[in-house]
Amino acid sequence: MTATTEKVVNDALNLPPIERAELIQRLFQSFDVPGDNHIDTAWTEEIEHRIKAYDKGLLSASPLEDVLGRINKR
Repeated sequence: MTATTEKVVNDALNLPPIERAELIQRLFQSFDVPGDNHIDTAWTEEIEHRIKAYDKGLLSASPLEDVLGRINKR
């Protein structure tokens, strides 16, 4: 890696977990090829499946504060 890339990586690693996740998402999106949305389609189907399972009582959920607390402890 170049010195510039190394600095960017080090700066990114010092971000809070949520900001790192947002950065990762933006970087991944930069690789998106127009017309190549099968991953988005698959995630949409998975999300809909999970929502239906939650509505039927097959899945439980945790409050956002608990989830963020567990993430920030890492």
